[in-house]
Amino acid sequence: MAYTVNKLAKLSGVSVRTLHFYHEIGLLKPAYCGDNNYRYYEEEQLLMLQQILFYRELGFPLNDIQRILDSDDFDKIEALQSHKLILENNLDRAQALIKTIDKTISHLRGKTKMKVDELYYGFDSEKQKQYEQDLIDSGKVSEIEMNEYRERYQKLNKEQKEELQKKFIADGKQINFDLIRAIDTKLLPSSEEVQKIMRRHHAWVGWNPTREKYIGLSQLYQTPEFKKFYDTHDLRLLTFIVEAMQIFAERELS
Repeated sequence: MAYTVNKLAKLSGVSVRTLHFYHEIGLLKPAYCGDNNYRYYEEEQLLMLQQILFYRELGFPLNDIQRILDSDDFDKIEALQSHKLILENNLDRAQALIKTIDKTISHLRGKTKMKVDELYYGFDSEKQKQYEQDLIDSGKVSEIEMNEYRERYQKLNKEQKEELQKKFIADGKQINFDLIRAIDTKLLPSSEEVQKIMRRHHAWVGWNPTREKYIGLSQLYQTPEFKKFYDTHDLRLLTFIVEAMQIFAERELS
């Protein structure tokens, strides 16, 4: 059975415009085009689109997806098994994070008392290390600056670390809340009110980034992992904070 581009768009949730784009770049070609120049897709193309969506869900950029799918040794079943394993691992981590959320809510309501290490159960420490390394590799933070930040942190005692971590989380949440409220009240990223929030954000980051490095951090925020984080708060937040950071950097930093 063949499906028109409109029918496939309805089935998959992928817009007609995106399907046209995938055709243009050679990522997903239709089975054939009719005399009316309509694109028609068959089971092979439907399965290929499923693979594309899986890889997109896992954060792969389009050029990497195309390289994988065009590989001579690409195997659909092996790919699906790999997707399943990754999703199962992510599910385990998500369930652990849900437990941490429930425990934290109970702790904040005074029903239970959490241990310090329970606050961070389920978070991926390797991923946090990778974020730090990405900052260094991209030149957004120098290794010296990152090491100085780590050294300052390691000098703190257990109680100071706990207090600092709680404050960091609370301040970050408040900054995001204030930015969403600014969006709701139609404030521009360049407004005085928003730029005051960005001054708090710059201090909250913790390593006093220069103009260039603060702009670099705003670019890092646009990567898939950070986008997922900000989208869970508000789909408008990422674009807004990135623009506000760049304006703050140009106006206030050197």
